Amino acid sequence: MGEWKQLGGLLDGAAGPEASQFHPTVVEGGGRRPTSLIRQALLLDQEDAFSAGEVGFLARALVQATLPHSDPKQNEFIRRNGHFTLSILAPKDVGLPYGRYPRLVLAFLTTEAVRRKSPDIELGSHFSQFCTTLGIPPTTGPRGSLPMLREQLQRLFASTFQCVFHDESQSRHAGDGFLIAEKRELWWDPRPGKGEAAWGSHVVLSDRFFREATEAPVPMDMRVLRALRSPFEIDIYVWLTWRFFRLRKPVTIPWASLALQFGSGYANPRHFKKRFLGYLRSVVDYYPEVRLESTAAGLLLKPSPTHVVRRSARPSPEVRLARKFTRS
Repeated sequence: MGEWKQLGGLLDGAAGPEASQFHPTVVEGGGRRPTSLIRQALLLDQEDAFSAGEVGFLARALVQATLPHSDPKQNEFIRRNGHFTLSILAPKDVGLPYGRYPRLVLAFLTTEAVRRKSPDIELGSHFSQFCTTLGIPPTTGPRGSLPMLREQLQRLFASTFQCVFHDESQSRHAGDGFLIAEKRELWWDPRPGKGEAAWGSHVVLSDRFFREATEAPVPMDMRVLRALRSPFEIDIYVWLTWRFFRLRKPVTIPWASLALQFGSGYANPRHFKKRFLGYLRSVVDYYPEVRLESTAAGLLLKPSPTHVVRRSARPSPEVRLARKFTRS
């Protein structure tokens, strides 16, 4: 657990290893795609996450193994990462959380817990305001963002999470189960009626999740999290920031291991690899300092700067300007 306290210490100035900023990132399937205007704005932004007040966090257990990308249409879901297994169990009449929205909610809850050092988290006065805070334009209607977010909140808070570490070779087994919140009061009206007082929504995080969120947080740039449109992209981005914090020498992650961690539902390994590399190219647009290569054996990771680094490690304006024109 000590290493994760160090990771949370990025707020106090700790940083991962430095690496060459100009080493090319090699991803199969063609060259880098043209960046959108939004991505260009992020790449050329002169403010880092600290200066912009956009440093966020996600609990380590939900980075090592992740939620479903799409509706699994069942009430139990399992993700594996080496000796670590995350299983999620939901009531049959509610269903499992999936997609982009619960990931944004978990990042919001973890970030608020780290900032406030309290399990009591306020979601705001009105549901539409909370939706906007997550970077989701509030819309109504059967397929609008407000009813979809409402459903995902219900699924997330009704689910039980079980984290298991099992190493047969070392005869080691440990497990821990928890709810995200032990109490929640949510008001679904998108805006208050005229002359009526606004009722605030809030949740009280479970003690176990609060400790996971505050003792082992993985830092990230919330601007990137809100800009990524796919839950797969979000998972890759946060995973890379987590891996590069401790990486001291090159390591190859086999495609079979990545498939278990990110997409165990793919019957054909080649389909998973193609999908993974497509989403990886989008993430690299936001995180160009990463040094990695796609190989036949797996994804080769080389020591790289974490995406959120200490202020003292931030390059000078002259270096940032040179990088801007190098990437253009």
